[in-house]
Order: sequence, then C-alpha cells, then structure tokens
Amino acid sequence: MRFLVASNVLLKQLSAINGVVASNPILPILENILVELEGNQLTLTASDLQTVMTTTLEVEGSENGSIALPAKLLLETLRSLPDQPVTLSADQATFGSEISTSNGRFKLSGENPIDFPKIPEVTKNQSIDVSALVLGEAIANTLLAVSNDDMRPAMTGVLIQMNPEHTNFVATDGHRLVRYRRTDIQTEQSSSLILPKKALALLKATLPSDDSQVKVEFSASNAFFNFQSIQLICRIIDERFPEYENAIPKQNENIITINRLELLSSVKRISIYSNKTTHQIRLKVTGNKLSVSAEDLDYSNEANEALTCEYKGTDMEIGFNAKLISELLSNLGSKFVDIKLSEPNKAGLIIPSDQDDNEDILLLVMPVMLNSYN
Repeated sequence: MRFLVASNVLLKQLSAINGVVASNPILPILENILVELEGNQLTLTASDLQTVMTTTLEVEGSENGSIALPAKLLLETLRSLPDQPVTLSADQATFGSEISTSNGRFKLSGENPIDFPKIPEVTKNQSIDVSALVLGEAIANTLLAVSNDDMRPAMTGVLIQMNPEHTNFVATDGHRLVRYRRTDIQTEQSSSLILPKKALALLKATLPSDDSQVKVEFSASNAFFNFQSIQLICRIIDERFPEYENAIPKQNENIITINRLELLSSVKRISIYSNKTTHQIRLKVTGNKLSVSAEDLDYSNEANEALTCEYKGTDMEIGFNAKLISELLSNLGSKFVDIKLSEPNKAGLIIPSDQDDNEDILLLVMPVMLNSYN
C-alpha cells in the first residue's frame, strides 16, 4: 500500500475519528486505526466495539492495500510535522510501514487488518434526514443529564422518541431530567431507542456547524449517522428507559420568572457557603423577591442574597442541589427562565422563557429536604 497526501489533511481526518479509540481497549487491535486504500480513496476506521467511526478522503494512491496502524503514534507524528506532502507506504507481508517527508523517514510497525473488527452493515428499519445544527442542539441540551451509573444502563444514554408529531430527546440521572422536543423532526412510524453517551459526544464534536443534512438510519441493534465524509455507527442500548413522564409534575401553580444569568451568578456565589457534601441551597420566594441562601453548619458559614423576580403563587421555600441547578442554567441560552413549582417535596421545572418555534425545552430537578423551613 502506498499513497501521497498533505499531512494536515490526513491529520484532520484522523483527529475527527480518534476519539473512538479507548485508552485501555478490550482488544489490543483496537489501539489501531484501520487504513484502507482503493484507487485514490483512503478510508480510515476507528472502533471500540460499541462505536465505529469511518472517514474517507482523496489521496494520490499508487498501490492498493490495508493495514492497522497505532493511532497514538500516527497522530503524534503528524501533529509534530509542518504542513507538507507525506508518503505513507506499508508492506502487506510484514505489516511494517513508513512515513516519508522531504527530509525524513518515520518507521512504525502495524498489524494485520484482518484482526480489526468488522464494520456493521446498514440493515435499516427506519431512516430520517436531520439538520446538523438541530441534531447538535438536541445532543448539547441532553448530554449533561445522562447518568454515569453502569448499574442503570438505560440511563447511560439518551432516549430518542420519534413519532409523526415530534421527536423527544430525553436524559436523566435520577436527580435531574432534560426533555428536548423538536416539532420539525417527524417520522411516519412511532419508535424509540437509546443511544450511548460516548457516541453522542463524539457525534456532537464532529458535526458540521452549518445547516447541512445528516442522514440517520436505524436497525434493530445499531444507529448509523452519515454526514460529509464521516460515518458514525453506534450500538443501541437494549434496555427499558424509565417512565419519565410520571416524574414530571402536572400542576405547577407557583411560577418564578427571573433573569437566568442573575440567578446563575447568585447560585454560584451562595453555593460557596453550602455544605460541601450536599451542596444544598435554599430558595425562598415571597412576593416579587427571591431569597437564595445556604449554610454549612459544620463550619458556621452562611450566605444570603435577594433577587428581584416576577412571581405568581403562594409564598414558598424549597431546597435544591446547587451544582445541579448551576449546570442546568449554564446549559441554557435564554435571557429569562420560568421556574415552576408545586410543593417543596416535588420536582421543580425550569423552562426557558424564549425558545425557537420548533423546540420545547423542559428541565426537571429534584428537590432536597431542608432541615427546617423558616
């Protein structure tokens, strides 16, 4: 195998898929990138058995072939080079390879490409086309609420519910929940699936930042995403997602409307004085005044701030985890938010006051029990 390509072009494509490569993979072969040349088309593939990413690029090829090359060594070599034409050649018998530049040679040993896992084939049950911007927004809005608890595998991914009216993207870790709804993503048949966090994070990092279309296909066990020269394939999490709708309070007669950044800044300041284990803060609303307070009884620390807000409802006091509230507020872009409350022991809802016509964002955060109510 032998081909000529600009070093920066090859580096860009390798960097796009390198996130798949695990630091301590189950199989040693997975530390490698599969490099395949046919004519002038070079295909690069990375896999961790659960997620596969491939990318193709045009090169000046002279000898067809394939080889598995160590990802880390290959990337570090290309990063260290100035932008220039490089020639990569590989011996199909010994799996030895060499990168040649105008003034140097770099030899690295590869492995048999036959040992690299086979790429799943597309046996689609359903397919849709989605804007890259819309898909990126859906992933960005839900990833923060995905659980890291491997004991609850269904919650380690994002639930995607598709139907003729809209599509829901849902994530929860048991303490908070995000439901991101798009009315401009519709399917003829209703279906749902759970996609893993790592694959979605990689997808978000590589999606184009324009309104180009992403072709999404689903089979019984895998999801396929195609855009530009990249394909991402991930295994669907075969578990039952919690009945999250039951956790969303329906009667929320107490509504706080407040500037998002003002509340976020206050929560961050007050949380400095909260208990370092519970991160508990107290929200007390009376009239058009919202009091944000915290105390750490172990060290006799406490803090309190008063913010102006619009409020409809009865006077109320409720406790929340400051870290969860901060992360949810930080992930939004609206100027104002509505905080909808029912009772101190029931979940609170955070709704952005201004949203796009085709989106509906709902954030849920569970309360924490206060030691006392003043």
